[in-house]
Amino acid sequence: MPADRLTIGVAARLSRYLQVLTQSKKMGKTSISSQAISEYTGVNPTQIRRDLSGFGKFGKRGVGYDIDSLIEEVRKILRTSGTHNIALFGAGNLGQAIAGSSVFVDHGFRISAIFDVDESKVGTTVGDIPIRHYSELADVVAAEDIMVGVLAIPADVAQRVADDLVAAGVKIIFNYSDALLSVPSDVTVHTSSPAVELLYALYFYLT
Repeated sequence: MPADRLTIGVAARLSRYLQVLTQSKKMGKTSISSQAISEYTGVNPTQIRRDLSGFGKFGKRGVGYDIDSLIEEVRKILRTSGTHNIALFGAGNLGQAIAGSSVFVDHGFRISAIFDVDESKVGTTVGDIPIRHYSELADVVAAEDIMVGVLAIPADVAQRVADDLVAAGVKIIFNYSDALLSVPSDVTVHTSSPAVELLYALYFYLT
């Protein structure tokens, strides 16, 4: 691991802090304390201050952290400054909900293309995002500099789409399907499953 690369634990916690900061900004807040971040993340305030102080002096005792400044600094640390392009696969109910959500936009990601195989949807838009035919995948990935593929499609076609994304050079896949994807070791797959998260929460509640 390169000397300047974050550990998995630090990167995961910083990402959670960034989510809290972003939502706090949307709520109209301008500053936040480590205690407040702790209440939303479950991370000890001392750990939060230790994580942040390792990269500079951001907060003031008795005042807290300036939210705008800290968002900018954490994004730099996570190397996510700027805008990163996403391709969304599936223009059904789930795909349209994802496209209409601010969950990616808030963190510097832009859905620049949506793909589907339904001819009645191809050529239309979701908001201002064009729906393209799946056959255009490779050309659009190259032209739009797509970094992430988001799969909001049936499980039985997810592996094919993952294979085509890998062949086109995409290294990050966000999988909303139930499929277990097989990809090369240099490709990252994150599977989002509300059911799994619920089971995890229920385990601690019931035990």
